[in-house]
Amino acid sequence: MNVMNVTAVVEPDLALEADLARLIVTALSLETAAEEIAPEAPLFGTGLGLDSIDALELALAVSKAYGVQLRSDDERNHRIFASLRSLAAHIAGHRTR
Repeated sequence: MNVMNVTAVVEPDLALEADLARLIVTALSLETAAEEIAPEAPLFGTGLGLDSIDALELALAVSKAYGVQLRSDDERNHRIFASLRSLAAHIAGHRTR
């Protein structure tokens, strides 16, 4: 019997991405407009330019807004915080609010 490994394609939640972009701009007092944050662009380094302090503030804001706990010792953080889209996908799968 031949079993195929099929990976489900999950459509991005554009409304959540837009809401999250606004949260990022507000929580971090960024001068960038929320609409200017590209969904696939890196949040840290050469992308949006966030740093580790921003990550802590963002994790707190996400927790308050969506009920998602983001821990500093989570080995998946690099992937979770890779972009607006990856953070929104993580929130969509774990939110309590």
